[in-house]
Formats: sequence, structure tokens, C-alpha cells
Amino acid sequence: MLQKDVRSQTRREFLKKSSRAAAASALAFSTIPAVHAAEDNTIQLALIGCGGRGTGAAVDAISVKNGPIKLVAMADVFEDRVRNSYGQLKQRFERQVDVPEDRRFVGLDAYKHAMDCLRPGDVAIFASPPAFRWVHFKYAIAKGLHVFMEKPVTVDGPTTRKMLELAKESVAKNLKVGVGLMVRHCRGRQELHERIRSGEIGDIICLRAYRMAGTSAVCGKPEGNELLFQIRRFHSFLWASGGVFSDYYIHQIDECSWMKGAWPISAHATGGRHYRETGIDQNFDNYAVEYTYPDGTKLFFVGRNMSGCHNEFASYAHGTKGAAIISTSAHTPGRVRTFKGHHFSKEELIWAYPQPEQSPYQLEWDDLIDAIRQDKPYNETERGAIASLVTSMGRMAAHTGRIITYDEMLNCPHEFAPNVDQLTADSPAPVRLKPDGTYPVPTPGIVTDREYPEA
Repeated sequence: MLQKDVRSQTRREFLKKSSRAAAASALAFSTIPAVHAAEDNTIQLALIGCGGRGTGAAVDAISVKNGPIKLVAMADVFEDRVRNSYGQLKQRFERQVDVPEDRRFVGLDAYKHAMDCLRPGDVAIFASPPAFRWVHFKYAIAKGLHVFMEKPVTVDGPTTRKMLELAKESVAKNLKVGVGLMVRHCRGRQELHERIRSGEIGDIICLRAYRMAGTSAVCGKPEGNELLFQIRRFHSFLWASGGVFSDYYIHQIDECSWMKGAWPISAHATGGRHYRETGIDQNFDNYAVEYTYPDGTKLFFVGRNMSGCHNEFASYAHGTKGAAIISTSAHTPGRVRTFKGHHFSKEELIWAYPQPEQSPYQLEWDDLIDAIRQDKPYNETERGAIASLVTSMGRMAAHTGRIITYDEMLNCPHEFAPNVDQLTADSPAPVRLKPDGTYPVPTPGIVTDREYPEA
């Protein structure tokens, strides 16, 4: 995920390159009184999930130039992540990071303690594994907190239904909620959306998108506590993240659907494992999905996680009068352009957004904080839940070998981790090793039941 300044490198690279010096922290578990800022208009932040995404989100939040903002609490299941994130953020934002040891929390209930440090109207950042999203959001609504939550926000039908109900509650309380589908805040893509809507490339006849990179999310056998092992390696497990399909591919499925102006109603897909015999995660190496929109238009999505192959990270729209580049070179810069033909040549170029672009990671935070300070209607929960659902629809189609419809996905009773809100460090992991020492993997054509799908 490329960003300017710190965001000109990936968030993971930022973590690797940032100073690793951090003060040692004795981490408290008890609830403490809310922190009151010196300035009445200071927006206080609590970071829940202190890995790469959480730290990157905190950087963007603190960097907003729209009134005072301060980080006052942090929480994660793992002490080392709190410690490392705090050290990096404190080094970069000395005065805006006010998180003493007794406001750095560790454990599966740490999210509560961090949010208890906030006042109504402050902001909670959710960057923990997606399985916990609805749990944390429910607590934030009860506390009257605005929220920024990373995508995806759901991983299956039941959690999507829960999130849609919580969306209604948050709207009724006038809470502002941002979801980390930052491409929709990209000014270049916003202009592209308007140009497509105005008919610049005609009616869209198909879309295609690719996210093809090296091997990813392979895990070895559990070390120590199996539940904590799976949470730390959440991309490897369907219950925790929806796997690489839900967690990685949602961006392009969302941006293509935005340009189309509709959500897919069905998914027909293939996928398989080729080289993952060295890993025991639950992902496929490649996926190919044909999404169908209500008018019959198709989105062809290809995902691959195999080293040594052609890499591509791009999305395209093809219309009756021309074509458009929605994304290229990852999420930013998008380098969005329109063409009067389908060859993407200089001779056919109609329009290109001026470079350099602003970082959409920063823009999504600028927009959220502005909505909070100006009390504008702003709640992306429902859209984030639907984007997560249609992404899961494609994943389930690949994992079962069946055509899956939107309604089937939404109403599917199978929940990967139905007791996720009751997990403790002593709880059994939602998915357990088989006798052969591997985890269950999807078996298309064998496990095809729509009620109990995938692995």
C-alpha cells in the first residue's frame, strides 16, 4: 500500500525502516478514567490493532491538518506489537502521542480498555483481524465513539448481517464511520467516476482486474497457543480474515463495482493450490472469478500468489466508446486515464489525472475528520459490509465450485467463528489441525453445500 512521505513506501516497509527503539512498557489491564485533553476541540484516538495497518492508519490520522488530534490509548493481543508501534509513532509524533504505559493494553479484551480511555465523540481505530470487527464496533457504538475500521469488515454471511444491523445503530446515533476502502477517496478516481457516469467511454460492457504477486500468507505449524498463533497469522485463516481473497482482493472488486454503479449479483469462480505443500494455511494460490452485475455486465477478476510469475496490480473498464484505467501500480498512484479505444495507447488518450496524486490513505482520514468537526453525514459501514460480502461471494464460489448468488451469500447460515466475542487466551482455536498436521483447506466439488461451505 503505497503512500507519500511515510506513505511513499508500503506500511510494512515503514515499520521495517522506522526506528525499532521503543521504551519498554508494563501493560495494564484495568479500566481507567477517560483522558481529558487540554483543548476542548482535541480529537482523541485509540488504536486497536497495532500491526502494520494499524500503525499506518494512526500515522494518517495524526497527520490530518484540521484541528488538534492526539493518540491516547493503544491495544493489541500481542505485547510486541503495542511496543513496536508505540516506539515508531512516538518517534514520529512526539507531542501528539500521549500513551503512557498504563494506557497500552494487551489481551483479547484490550480493545475495551482502550476505548474506555476515550470520551464520546472521540475516534477508535480498528485494525485487528477482520473477525473481530463487529465485536469492536458494537462496543464503540455503546460508547458513542466515531470509528475508522480497516477492510474487510465481515468474512461471511452472518457477520455481514450483524454489521448491517450495527450500521443502522451507528447512523441513528449520528456516529461518523470510515472504512478503509480508501480508493473511493482518491480525487483522481472520483473524477474518473464522474467521467464514466457522463458517458465518456460509453456504457460499460465489461471490467477486469488483476492482483498478482508473490507467495503470501503461508504459515507453518502452530507454535505455542494455537488461537494466538492463528490471530497473529490471520491472513492464513478463513475465520480470521476471509483469507487472502477477502483481505487483499476487496479493493479492486469494490472500485470496479463503484465505477459500474452496482454490486454483483452472482459469482462463478475457479481456484486451486499449486505450491503450498510447504505451508498449511487455508488459501489457494490462484483465483479467477466471473462476477455478474444486474444488467449482465461482467467483472473478470484474477488473483494469484505465486512467486516467479507475471505480477500485475491493475483494474480496467471497457465501454462502448472507449476504455479506462481505474488502477495501475497498486492503489496509489492510480494514474487513472480514459481512452477512445481499447489499446491504452497515447494516440487514443482522452484524459489523464494530473500527477503527482494525493495519497488516498491520507484523504480518507481528511474526509472523516472533516465530517466529525463539521457534523456532516458520514457513515461508510453499510457500503463496507456489502463490499465485504460480494468479495466473500467470489471466494465462496471458488472454494465450493458452485455459482454463488448475492442472496445466498448474505443468507448463508455458516459462520466461521460464531463465538469470537467470547474468546479468551485459553479458548480452542476456531479451526484445528487435522491428524495429518495440516489445516482444512477448501475442496471444490467435494464440500459444496451452500449452508456449510469452504473449509
